[in-house]
Amino acid sequence: SAMKSSALAVPSSPERLAEVERFVRDGALEAGFSEDKTYDILLAVSEAATNALKHGNKYDPAKSATVTIYDHPDKFVVSVLDEGEGFDPDETPDPTAPENLLRDSGRGLYLMRVYADNLEYRTEERGVEAILTFKK
Repeated sequence: SAMKSSALAVPSSPERLAEVERFVRDGALEAGFSEDKTYDILLAVSEAATNALKHGNKYDPAKSATVTIYDHPDKFVVSVLDEGEGFDPDETPDPTAPENLLRDSGRGLYLMRVYADNLEYRTEERGVEAILTFKK
């Protein structure tokens, strides 16, 4: 079957995290994951969404985070795009290195790495995109 995708955009406020979690939970269950695996997916995505809202958008209500889920036959992919400035390449240490990206939130990065099969960061024109892949 072909890939299905859906997206949710939320303003940058900590209260909107529950909405993101519901959206991803419904998507993961619909994609065929067990309750246990869905919980693992939520832990990882929740960290990515928190980073987008807090670090990327600095809880600026004028900025939003967009969560897109892609349901492939063999994997479930969640993208979280913020409207942050991205990175200043002249800054040291290298801020684009994932271990420095979230240096004040090492636990979050650890959780994302443990529960996602793949974690990738891309700097886009609009902001920073975290892409989490979960194998089926």
